[in-house]
Amino acid sequence: MTHPTPPDALRNFISDTRFPCVGAKSALGKRQLEIVTARSIASSWNDLEVHRRLMAFAGHDQAEPKLFRSFAVIYGAPRVMNEKTFEQHMWARIQSMTDKDVWLGQRQDKDISTDPDNPHFSLSFGGSAFFVVGLHPGASRKARRFRYPTLIFNLHGQFERLRETGRYEKLRGAILARDRSLQGSENPMLARHGETSEARQYSGRAVPAGWSAPYRRPEPTGEFA
Repeated sequence: MTHPTPPDALRNFISDTRFPCVGAKSALGKRQLEIVTARSIASSWNDLEVHRRLMAFAGHDQAEPKLFRSFAVIYGAPRVMNEKTFEQHMWARIQSMTDKDVWLGQRQDKDISTDPDNPHFSLSFGGSAFFVVGLHPGASRKARRFRYPTLIFNLHGQFERLRETGRYEKLRGAILARDRSLQGSENPMLARHGETSEARQYSGRAVPAGWSAPYRRPEPTGEFA
């Protein structure tokens, strides 16, 4: 039996009728889901290349903004890990790519905070704000339980454009209802941007009160300061 490639496996996962995120389904249907494969989420081997592709992705949206665009990084290993281990590796990859963003002189998105405890926190790559959704085999939430460790980067700008057109709340409501139907319960980590730090939502683990992300965006130095 031939197994699907990691990109095809992700497309099949999102296409499943039970998968709750209608935004991801729209990105897939519009062929606006860019997929990159990498060796291991526990390794920095592909970080520079992934960051380069992510900057290009941000640049394309800055030049021609569109709704329902996503950038996914699928890691081939490790295939077995618990939620805390995935979370540690996820933040290590995010920190590494953030360090490269600063080193390459990329300015942070001016509309967000880079303090992971701030309610207006978001990641910034190539000058654009991003929200991350982590998927992995050991996820407790079914909507996050995918056979490969995966990071999906969603542009914050598209959420703002949805708000401006009055479509955001309807879309959010549909996703929450579908997630409840799949899981049988609400995701306790979900919150609107500006209510609590979105960093709490990235890994999919139910983090305790007082939890803080192991993340810091360095200050620009040298010629880029």
